[in-house]
Amino acid sequence: MRILLGVLTLLLTATLTFAQSGGVKGKVRANNGSGISNATVTARQFGKDIKTVRSDSKGTFQLTGLESGVYSLVFDADGFQSGLLQGVEIKDGNVRDLGNGLILRPDQGNLVIVNGSVFYKEGTSLGGAKVEIETVNADGSTKRLTTLYTNIQGEIIYKRPQGPAAKLRFTAKFKGAEGVKEVDVNEAAVYRFALTLDISRTEK
Repeated sequence: MRILLGVLTLLLTATLTFAQSGGVKGKVRANNGSGISNATVTARQFGKDIKTVRSDSKGTFQLTGLESGVYSLVFDADGFQSGLLQGVEIKDGNVRDLGNGLILRPDQGNLVIVNGSVFYKEGTSLGGAKVEIETVNADGSTKRLTTLYTNIQGEIIYKRPQGPAAKLRFTAKFKGAEGVKEVDVNEAAVYRFALTLDISRTEK
């Protein structure tokens, strides 16, 4: 009798383990394609958090030990807006691959945003101006970051994650005219600058 009970207990344990062997895997990414490390991935069912894991240094994760059923997946990472994926079906013994299309958007509250405006000397908006963006180091040297072009309203928007204080140099160029503006940035906020180039709207 003891032997039969032991076998029965073993079978029940094996059945329960198999029933909870489903899961999901995938990669959490930012808009630029890079993986987001240390992001939390939580499986939620009927309003209750069932299990949570964290992504690795490349943004990949695997969340297992879920019973078969339909779940919502919640994604959270510092500096990013939360993400929600609903209606994810988990089947017994199957780890569902969600691929690398799990993209989180930057949290605007954790970004340095610089709005720049470029004008003709008459004061009208200058669209199509080339704006080179650099970091100015303490020794005066510079590091190129990116190049943007003003839109039809003569504006650019440059965004970067919040970090140490920095001096950014914006150099606007259009048909031989050039203007430079340096902007000191620190905490997450919206910074603005305006540049007027010594060129007339009527000049060809």
